[in-house]
Amino acid sequence: MNITGGLVEQHIHGAFGCDFMNCSEKELLDCCNMLTQYGVCAIFPTVMTDDTNLIKERISIIKSAKLKQNSQSAQIIGIHLEGPFINPEKAGIHQKKYILPLETDLFKKIDDDIIKIITIAPELDLSGNFMSYLKKRGIKISAGHTLSCNFDNVNQITHLYNAMGGFSHRVESPVVTALTNDKIYTELIADSTHVNDNVLKITFKQRPLDKILLISDALPLAHCSKTEQIFAGQNIYNKNGKLVNKDGTIAGSSSLLCDIVKNLTDKKLLKFEEAIKCASLNQMQYHNIKNNLKVYWSENNTIKKVEFVV
Repeated sequence: MNITGGLVEQHIHGAFGCDFMNCSEKELLDCCNMLTQYGVCAIFPTVMTDDTNLIKERISIIKSAKLKQNSQSAQIIGIHLEGPFINPEKAGIHQKKYILPLETDLFKKIDDDIIKIITIAPELDLSGNFMSYLKKRGIKISAGHTLSCNFDNVNQITHLYNAMGGFSHRVESPVVTALTNDKIYTELIADSTHVNDNVLKITFKQRPLDKILLISDALPLAHCSKTEQIFAGQNIYNKNGKLVNKDGTIAGSSSLLCDIVKNLTDKKLLKFEEAIKCASLNQMQYHNIKNNLKVYWSENNTIKKVEFVV
């Protein structure tokens, strides 16, 4: 039996039917409590592209919930703001009508000290003032929903391969830049749905493992009995574990990080200790997170029990 620290969900939109874009404060707290049973010690609730007033409301609710957490819960470290400052050409399921230009004054309308990560399209910051302001604020900049090939001013990449310009053997692309820049961290949804297994193999060979951040990008339908739910203003369907909208566009994941660790180790894409490094230790070091969980894993790489660390 393996014993590890807790997992860190730094990109998660909800789970168990709880949607971080419309849940109550109590529902968010309940979700955080439930996540500990899945080995999660810390989360960054992810707020996505939407009406500015709704984003402000979500920030307020998450901030209030953070203040009311007890020690035996997945701790809210901060918000991951995914949008609305992204490239419409790579919007994915984000509603294009709410996407905003990269203007500092627009960001200041929703800015709050609980925002710790922001996903943006760097190529749209023509003056450089937007990213300069984010750096002064100490917010980690993540390049995502993007066509940019210049990651000089970013800290990380949002869900590598998904919602960005793909691999090309003739010209530079976001994927090529991400694979060859060892200075930045790389989010990766390794559920074998968002990224093909052979591409995962290439990624683990090419990227330093200490720079890979496994994420779930879990939606409310993750570990939920429902097969359909409204998310981001549209119906999202669970098609045998793959979450898509009515057009077939892939949404987030139906998995949590513990499922991804099991997937990688069962398929021998990573050793167990390597998967834990990418799902826990890297994030803890990156964000300076204190662990509050001891996770006991069974021989088949599922969680057997958890204990809280005093």
